[in-house]
Amino acid sequence: MEIQSNDERAFKQVYEEVFPILMRVVYHVTNNQDLAEEICQEAFIRFFDKGMEFATLDDAKYWLIRVSKNLAINQVKRKAREQGMVEKLKKMPANHSNTSDGSQVLMEKETRKLVQEAIDQLPEKFRLVIVMKEYTDMDYKQIAQVLHISESNVKVRVYRARKMLESILSQE
Repeated sequence: MEIQSNDERAFKQVYEEVFPILMRVVYHVTNNQDLAEEICQEAFIRFFDKGMEFATLDDAKYWLIRVSKNLAINQVKRKAREQGMVEKLKKMPANHSNTSDGSQVLMEKETRKLVQEAIDQLPEKFRLVIVMKEYTDMDYKQIAQVLHISESNVKVRVYRARKMLESILSQE
């Protein structure tokens, strides 16, 4: 089934199917729900405005993932340049000397924060594959299509990213 990106019916179908996937990818690149929504909307605006033809829904999906991933990476880089000192302060460990009834919730929140900080430390090519693999329902083949690399390269990068994360988290 061909998809014309500026056809309203096709656009609606693509939007309903792809938006949740884009949100997961972009959110895990930006760590900001509102920013992720803005970036996804921008990707869909570009999708509609270009008036492109895609052979399948998957081709449209992969194009949108690439565009939104690139928009998210550019936004993160821009933010990093603007807030270099703020980021350094955020990475300083916080001391929690008191435990309360919500200590389990706090521990889970801290663990998620540590994992996200570790993911943020990964080189971009490893961060992208681990985010796509762990936070979306994409398989190796789909990730390979999005990133324009071989499936075996995706597997190698996921393996290396996991090893890097293990190393970073063991130092924490």
